Amino acid sequence: MTDLSHLDSIADDAESITEVVLAAMSRTDDARLKQILDALVRHAHAFFREVQLTDREFEQGIEFVKAIGQATVDDHNEVVLCADVLGFSTLVTLLNTVDKTDRTPGALLGPFYRGNSPEYGNGESIVAEGSPGAPLFVRGHVVDTARQAIANARVDVWQASPVGLYENQDPDQPDMNLRGSFRTDADGCFRFRSVRPAGYPVPTHGPVGVLLAKQHRHPYRPAHIHFVVIAEGHETLVSQVFADDSEYLGSDVVFGVNRSLVGKFAMHDDGQAPDADVTGPYYTLDYDFVLTEGTPTYPTPPIK
Repeated sequence: MTDLSHLDSIADDAESITEVVLAAMSRTDDARLKQILDALVRHAHAFFREVQLTDREFEQGIEFVKAIGQATVDDHNEVVLCADVLGFSTLVTLLNTVDKTDRTPGALLGPFYRGNSPEYGNGESIVAEGSPGAPLFVRGHVVDTARQAIANARVDVWQASPVGLYENQDPDQPDMNLRGSFRTDADGCFRFRSVRPAGYPVPTHGPVGVLLAKQHRHPYRPAHIHFVVIAEGHETLVSQVFADDSEYLGSDVVFGVNRSLVGKFAMHDDGQAPDADVTGPYYTLDYDFVLTEGTPTYPTPPIK
């Protein structure tokens, strides 16, 4: 038999393979990329050894990864959804805000953010004409950590309808319904009219739905509104505000609820709605968004 003892790059057992792989990647020039991939290999190999992964289970895992990729299309991102229901998205958000307790907490972007939402003036409605739902008047205030107003901040908002569907999921809703972009005024304020959102199930038609069923987990999210706040000289805030009376606050399928992000969706029936055409019951939401200094970035939309 040929003597191959001088070939250190051959893995002969389950313990040696990790060091062989790390050695093969050792020439990676990008220090941060090397750090991430080295850690990924170490932890993934340790995970495989811990659970003693079988060939069949490995094949099933590969098929699952393949399936979530195939289920991702222009108007639906199964990959992001998978990251959400496994807590990956929220963990990354928490890791990136751990030392920023003086700012509004972040929350996951989610799989339904779209770019180029319509621009509206303060006080205008993001509701397409004829769309049903209880009127909701949202008033926000964007400030820095010294509680000074931030003028001309861009605020992107989007939400599900009262039946729990985003417009890209619902053929009965017009394009870009319940989405909009606003600018804060000199006092850091913005206002818009919407309808009260409903809690909803995340899509379960794909492999993520199968996974949730196998785990005996419900697919529901509590009612909420998404916000992205972008201002010059400040870090971008990606967050959500949740309805205080919403079911599933304590069991959000994507683990997105933060106690500080629960807002008061107050119901009124006093005939004094901000818009004169509203004569029946309506809701209001007031919320302050605190930004920290930094460089603004623009989140990449997961769908078109």
